[in-house]
Amino acid sequence: MTNFLANVLYIFQRLNWLSVLDILLVTLIFFAVLYSLRDTQAMVLLRGVIFLVVMLVLFTTLVELPAFSWLVQNSLPALLLAIPVVFAPEIRRALERLGRAGIFTLSLRPGSTDAQDMDVSKMLGAIVQAATRLSARQHGALIVIQRQDSLDQYIETGVQMHAQVTPELLLQIFYPDTPLHDGAVIIVDGRIVAAACVMPLSASGVLNRSPERQMGLRHRAALGISEISDAVSIVISEQSGSISISHAGRMIRRIDPERLEKILAAFFRPDTTTPQQVWIKRFFPARLTRKDE
Repeated sequence: MTNFLANVLYIFQRLNWLSVLDILLVTLIFFAVLYSLRDTQAMVLLRGVIFLVVMLVLFTTLVELPAFSWLVQNSLPALLLAIPVVFAPEIRRALERLGRAGIFTLSLRPGSTDAQDMDVSKMLGAIVQAATRLSARQHGALIVIQRQDSLDQYIETGVQMHAQVTPELLLQIFYPDTPLHDGAVIIVDGRIVAAACVMPLSASGVLNRSPERQMGLRHRAALGISEISDAVSIVISEQSGSISISHAGRMIRRIDPERLEKILAAFFRPDTTTPQQVWIKRFFPARLTRKDE
């Protein structure tokens, strides 16, 4: 015990501000990697890789195994090359998030006018009314509202509309067995630009851990588009009629229309944050807490 305390004291005596900065940078890198991989299938793979590395280190250091050590040393370069292949989607997502954070100054909105605020309130009111009526009728629906990140590649997969957002139009689009009821409606700048759009499905395990695992493609698509963009997606269940909202890889399920309106108002109210706060939000976006009520 005395030797251990002496070693610890010796380490602290050698610390300077450069050493502290070095440790903080390494900690930040590990934090960013783990933060970007959480709630994904890659986290399971990462735990497996860490366990494998620990076991290999123990076998090669504690026990004298020349042949096994030779095999590990020669296999290590191949394992390092395999890591980018295994974690390619997560690496791409992290780089895209970093790129969006780097252009935050271009996405800052000027102060909104009263007319713009009125248009936003009208759009949100129409969406909430439509979601309420769709929920009462148990008509499945998926509404995606674009924010800063462009959704052009997904708009091209659907039927172009460029129509005003009204409850009646949304009800007609998602009426069962109509040509446009499958897929998502994408809203940009207060207008329905396309319907029947194909959304990417979620690759995370968030829905698998839900107490209700029977959620279908609409919920996975709502979560999927929120994982790769900053869009807000609203999904109405065809089985239960429940309303859910998804953003930044998180989903709040079974919310009432009043709460839906408050959440949408929080997302689309005029932005008064400082540039520093915007940068933090874009690289580490505020996540919806998944809460089943």
